[in-house]
This record gives sequence, structure tokens and C-alpha cells, in this order.
Amino acid sequence: MATKTPKTAAHAYDADIVIVGAGPVGLTIANTLGLAGIKTLVIEKLDQIIDYPRAIGIDDESLRTLQTAGLADEVEAHITPHHWMRFYTATGKLFASIEPRTDEFGWARRNAFMQPQVDEILFKGLARFAHVEVLFGQDVSGVVQDADGVTLELQTAKGKQRTVRGRYLVASDGGNSFIRRSLNVPFEGRTKPNQWIVVDVRNDPLGTPHIDMHCDPERPYVSAALPHGIRRFEFMVMPGETEEELSKPENMAKLMRKVVADPDKVDYIRKRVYTHNARLASTFRVNRVLLAGDAAHIMPVWQGQGYNSGMRDASNLAWKLALVVQGKAGDALLDTYGQERRDHARSMIHLSEVAGDIFAPESHTAAKVRDTLMLALNAVPPVKQYFAEMRFKPMPRYERGLVVHRERASAPSLLGGLLDRSGDTPLGRLVGLMAEKKESLIGRLINGLEAPEPSPVGRMFIQPRVTTEDGQTVRLDDVIGLHFAIIAWGTDPTYGITPQARAFWEGLGAKFITVKPLVQMASRDDPRAGVITLGDTQGRIKDWFTQQSKSIVFMRPDRFVAALCSPQEVSDTTAELARLMAAPLGA
Repeated sequence: MATKTPKTAAHAYDADIVIVGAGPVGLTIANTLGLAGIKTLVIEKLDQIIDYPRAIGIDDESLRTLQTAGLADEVEAHITPHHWMRFYTATGKLFASIEPRTDEFGWARRNAFMQPQVDEILFKGLARFAHVEVLFGQDVSGVVQDADGVTLELQTAKGKQRTVRGRYLVASDGGNSFIRRSLNVPFEGRTKPNQWIVVDVRNDPLGTPHIDMHCDPERPYVSAALPHGIRRFEFMVMPGETEEELSKPENMAKLMRKVVADPDKVDYIRKRVYTHNARLASTFRVNRVLLAGDAAHIMPVWQGQGYNSGMRDASNLAWKLALVVQGKAGDALLDTYGQERRDHARSMIHLSEVAGDIFAPESHTAAKVRDTLMLALNAVPPVKQYFAEMRFKPMPRYERGLVVHRERASAPSLLGGLLDRSGDTPLGRLVGLMAEKKESLIGRLINGLEAPEPSPVGRMFIQPRVTTEDGQTVRLDDVIGLHFAIIAWGTDPTYGITPQARAFWEGLGAKFITVKPLVQMASRDDPRAGVITLGDTQGRIKDWFTQQSKSIVFMRPDRFVAALCSPQEVSDTTAELARLMAAPLGA
């Protein structure tokens, strides 16, 4: 893998933002800050970015984040879109299939990838910015913060020391984060007692697409097709087994014989044993230090959300840091990072734990309960569709933070009486029985089947294709860049806006956008200065606004809806958002 040669002079480095950890989270934040023109220093303990495979699933939200960083086109060459996940009983019967086909955020919901390839793209992307630097081979030995910034003591493997300082520090230094531990931030959760051995191979010996989850209680295993002819196998390590023993050729052949015709002809890349952890930091911010990625939360791999949760952190945090450093928002804006991200990280940990319990239950009896229930539920079209479309995935929805909620609605049970455990229906009685027998497994799943609230505020805005005034068809975000956007359906979002409100948004570089039916783009009448006009190429933006009672949406740089209002409420809504950003409007 490529490296960036560190400087050798033992003097202090000063930066606006110091990032510890050159993993995907740290590199994504650095790229985003680079786009914003922020002087950034990345510190990495290793001599290069990690080159062995780790995460294999990247979702639409993460790809949208990489799009904002200007790197999605390069990444796209290394993904397999629409990567389904299928669950099989010990007898080989399919009992659940997750096959989401939505692209509401501009990308396929589930995608396979090889993390080192994307990490390399992220690292090389930093070369675009003279104001972003990376120091490899630097171990953090001390962290001290004061009212104005954070000072770090660094040491190389040869004992050479240096000091660096930044106005803010992002700790993305992994699950064993030195910085989190030095701040005495509790990292609460549990470690599963069982381990898994990961086997990556070249020249895929199966060649079938997608991910197959074989729920065999004797030894559960995973078979996952990856881009460029790579396949990953994962086998549960049974009691008494060790990595050393399992890695011996004869024992590896026994494992592989379950899945390939000739285990002696497998082209191995690596074998590695890992343990599943589920932990969450008690806070994501301590004054001028912010925790992100695995330093803030770690979770089992079963829904591929460890990597993607870290990317959500990067997407949420980077633009806020940029605005604070630029003096366009107050320091209080950084409090919204933890307010918005921590609850959702907890939800994703919960989902990953439930998925693991379903895949590898604690006993043969629990496995039979799972198979019976899931096969029954799979026979009910609404339930089957619920799982297939991955609606069980908790989508981020910010109740607090940089959001203006004016409308509230209750969240009824998704399946209503269908999954009612009161016993009023045959299926309800079955669900109730299963929940009583295995509350930690089935009950946790059923209790999570709730419909999302209808309000779009605090949720990610859609990303359809749009047509620009010069006739190009592009994804919506490519028009907006790393900015806020005030988007109106069919009207001018600046009509009636106060000079103070307009100046506020212009100071942030926000985009004022009018979207109208594609056929109306042929009309060039009544152009508005400073307003971008887009055609609704796919009709999706009109459909989105059809479901709302207001016609103007305020979209944040991370593509979340900050507020929804009518044309006559734009200035008042601006004032509310400015207050939340600790950036009051001028007189």
C-alpha cells in the first residue's frame, strides 16, 4: 500500500484539526475537511494504511458520503451493487432473504466491497489538498487539552519525539483507542464468548453471487462473494479450537470441504480469527476531543454496520468541524454530533446483536425455534417484503441536534395485529409462544418492528437524478457539493426572504434550488438571481413533496433534513437554525 513519508524534524505541528487514526473514518473526515479548506493533520501509528481485508459491506449512505468527498466514482469500480444476504437452515432450506432494491439515496442499499481498495482511494484523495498532511509511524503517548486547543505528544518506533497541536482533535484510533482511555470515557457493552475464523481466497472457487448465511448449529458459516473474484468464508470457532490449530492445512481442508469441491486447490489470501464485541462510549465528546468510528462504538459484523456506522460519524462530524473552525458556527454545534449519532449507534449495535443471535443461536432448541418462526413469517407476504427490503434497519432519525421539529406523529406497530402477541390470531399466538420461549432472540426482533414516523425532519433526504439548466443529468448531490441547500418545489425559495436570512445562507455557501417538472425546463422565463433551477428527471422529488404538507426543505451538508416549512416561513426557519448553530443572524 502507498504511504506518505513523514517529516523528520522534531518540531511542533499546528493544524486546525488533528485526526488520530488513518482508517476509513479518519481518512473520510480528512478528505471532507480538505474540500472545506481546513488545515488538517492525520496521525497514524502504523507505517502505512492497513492492507489486509476487513469490512466487506458498504451501504448507500456511505457511498453518498464518499460522493460528497468527491471519490465515489473511483470507489464505484470496486463494488458489487445489490448484494443480497440469504439465510439457510441446517438442511439447506432458505428461510429469509434480504434483497433491498431501493436506490432512494442515489446508490444501491447493499454493496459488496474490499475495504483496503477503498481505503487506498481515500488516502490518495488527500493528495488533492496541500493543507492536509499525514504522519505515519507516530504513536500518541500523551494528550492534553486546554481552552484553546489540544496538544499531543508523539513518539516513533525509534524513540524520536515531537509535539503537535490542533484546535480540535478527532480520535478515530480504533476500538482500543488510547485517547478514549486517556480521557477515562467508559466503553460499555459485552464481548461474545465465541470466535470466528475468516478465510479470504482469490479465484473464487464457487463463483455464485451474494452472501449465504448457513445457520448450521453444528458449525455456522458464511460464504460471501466479493468484487474481483474474491470470496470470504467465515466459520464459527468451536469450544477448544484455536487459530493455530484451525490454520493447519489438514484442519483448514476439513473446514473448506463443507463449501468447496477440492480444498487443496483453494488460493488463500489470509486466515484470521476475531471476536465479536458490542460496545458504546458513554459520550462522543470531551471538550475539544471528539470520538468517531470504532473509538466511539464497535458492533458485531452481522449486518455490516460497523464500517458504515463509522462513515455516518464522519459524514455528521466533518462539516460541523469545518463551520466551527471557519467561525461560521459556534462551538455548541459540535454538541449536536453526539446528540445525533450516539442513539443511532446504539440501535445499530442492537440490530447487529439480534442478527447474530438469529444466525448463531445458543442451542439446537433455539435454532429450531428460529427456523419454525422464520419459515412461518416468510410465508406471509408483508413480513417477507419487510425483511427483503431491509426495513428492519434503523435509519437515522435525529430528534435532537440541528433539526427543527414542528410536527410530531406517533409510530404505530409496523405489522399491527399481524404480529400482535396477544393471541388474537393464529400467527399472533405463534409469535407470542416463540417470544416467550426465546425472548432475548425473537422478542427483541419483534419489538423492533415499528413503522418510522412520517415526518422527514431529521432523516436523510432522497437523491434522485436531476437535469441541470445546461441539459446534464446528474445526481442531486453533485449540484450541491459540501453545502447546505434550500430546496423548493416549483417556487422560488428566496421570494420574501429577509436580507439577513439570505446573507446568512450566502455566508455559508448554501445553494438555493427550485425543482420543477422536467418538461418545464424548456421554459426560461422569470429567472431568479442566485437560484439554481433543476428538472425532476425521475419524478421522485415531486413524489417526495406530495407526501409533505410543506414545500421547502432545508438540507444539511450531510444530506439530512434540518427543517421543512412553507415559502412564507423561510426567514423564521432560518432564524431557528441559526440559533441552533450558535450563529445568530445579523441585525
